[in-house]
Amino acid sequence: MRKLIISIFIIQTSLAFGQSNYSDSLIAERKKKEQELTDPAKGVLTEEDLTHFKTLHYFFIDTNYRVKARFEKSIGEKFEMPTSTERKPIYRRFGYLYFELNGTKQRLTVFQNMELRTKKEYKNYFFVPFRDSTSGDMTYGGGRYLDLTILKNQTEVLLDFNLAYNPYCAYSHRYSCPIPPEENKLDIFIYSGEKSPIYTEE
Repeated sequence: MRKLIISIFIIQTSLAFGQSNYSDSLIAERKKKEQELTDPAKGVLTEEDLTHFKTLHYFFIDTNYRVKARFEKSIGEKFEMPTSTERKPIYRRFGYLYFELNGTKQRLTVFQNMELRTKKEYKNYFFVPFRDSTSGDMTYGGGRYLDLTILKNQTEVLLDFNLAYNPYCAYSHRYSCPIPPEENKLDIFIYSGEKSPIYTEE
């Protein structure tokens, strides 16, 4: 019995330590992003953009929004992805992600940027733009993004909405950002990832 109690303690400690590492890593990445956004030397945002910008804003880190998704490869035709400007980059559907969240079954389409596809370092990079019931209220109205790495013959993906991030259009009108297709509108609230940024009062 004593050995069992010790074993359970070790397992619980390991899980807690793992969660702590995950949270610490995510918090560090978020701080890094904010530093890059607000660093004049980086040139991501202009002085005008930063006039009333206060800070990035996030939901609490919640591992319930890390879900296993079944990936089904389904290559579609190339098409022009609508953006917030007249720019229309070429994408294609690469497949679907099937998963369950908040007790409901969901599906998201995975897209591949055809220009990035030609670059070796982006060979296995895929793009999941989405909107949910928080969009335009708690989160950026133009939707949020997830980046994925999917290897050949991979059939399962860890979908982590804690990593959902805003496009640069959420901070500045100078950028051109893909608009999530209607098929990637989730009729649930994703209380995870990045919220709309906080600005100071004028």
